[in-house]
Amino acid sequence: MIDVMLLGTGAMVPLPDRWLSSAMIRSGGSLTLLDCGEGTQIAMRERHWGFRKLDAICLSHLHADHVAGVPGLLHTVANAGKTTPLTIYGPAGTIEVVTGLRTIVRALPYDLVVRELGSGDEVDGPGKLRIRVAEGEHRVDVIAYRFDLPRAPRFDRDRARALDLPVNAWSVLQRGERVEIDGQMIEPSMVLGEERAGLSLGFVTDTRPTEELRRLVLGVDLLIAEGTYGDDADIDKAITHGHMTFRESANLAARADVGHLWLTHFSASMERPEDWRENATSEFSNVTIGRAGLCGRLNFDEGYREIPADENAIGDIDQQVQNSDALHS
Repeated sequence: MIDVMLLGTGAMVPLPDRWLSSAMIRSGGSLTLLDCGEGTQIAMRERHWGFRKLDAICLSHLHADHVAGVPGLLHTVANAGKTTPLTIYGPAGTIEVVTGLRTIVRALPYDLVVRELGSGDEVDGPGKLRIRVAEGEHRVDVIAYRFDLPRAPRFDRDRARALDLPVNAWSVLQRGERVEIDGQMIEPSMVLGEERAGLSLGFVTDTRPTEELRRLVLGVDLLIAEGTYGDDADIDKAITHGHMTFRESANLAARADVGHLWLTHFSASMERPEDWRENATSEFSNVTIGRAGLCGRLNFDEGYREIPADENAIGDIDQQVQNSDALHS
C-alpha cells in the first residue's frame, strides 16, 4: 500500500493560501518527501504525518522554490528524534547545493546522505519502494521520478501443504527466500504462483513533455504532474520557461496510459485552477485538480482511491518539543 498527499500546489512563490508545490509518500511506515520549497515543513505540520520517519527527500531540480525549505526541515526532523539516515536525491549539482544549505544547519543526530541521479538510474528507496528517474526539459537540470512497490507472487497454500511444509516457513518462501527442511532445499518457485503487478506512482514537474518522460511513467497508477498554466493561450510561456499547460500534462497522462492524474504546481497568476479543468479533461478523463491536503491511497486489491487527509495520520510534535531544547542549547 502507498499513501500519497499533496502538501502544496504553488509555483515559484508561496502565497497566503497556496504553499509551494510538494508532496509526501508513505510506504511501509517510511515517509518520502517530493520537493521542499520554502514553508514545506509548515505544510507538513498541518497534515500531521510526522517528521521522524522521513527517510528520503526527492528533489526534481535546484530552483529555490523546490529546495529552499531543506535547512529548516533538517532541523525539525532532528527535533523529532530521528537518528536513522536520511537520503536526499536530486539531479547533477545537488551535492553542491545541499552542502551550501547545510552551512546554516548544525550537526545533525542522523547521517545525511546526498545522491545525484541521472536518466535511467534506479535505486532502492524507503518503504520497499524502487525509484527510477528520467531527465526532463527545463532551464536547469531536472529529473522526474517513478516509484514502484512490487507485489509478491501469490502463495499457493495447497502446494505448500502437499509438500508438508511447516507454516513458519511459508512467509520466508513468499519473500523469495529458499529454506532447508529435513535436509531438503525448498525453492520459492515450488510454492509461488505467477508474478503480480505492483503499485506505481509518477512525479513530473518543471519540464516540457518528452517521450522519455512518457516511457518513465508508462502505466503508473497515479501521476502527479505540473500544470503551471491552465489556459491554452499560455503555451508560449510554457515553452519559454520549460513548463506544461493543463492540456499538455493531461495529454502526457493519456499517452502514458496512467490510471489517474493529479495536477499541481500552479502559476501565481492562475487564481482558480478549477476554471481550466476542461482543458485537461478533454485530453484525459481521470483528472483531479490538486489542492493542499489532497490524499490518495494505492492498494493492491482496490487500486487508487481518494481518502481523507487525516486517515491514519501520525504525529510526533510532542517528541519535537521534548528534543528541541537539547538540540538548540
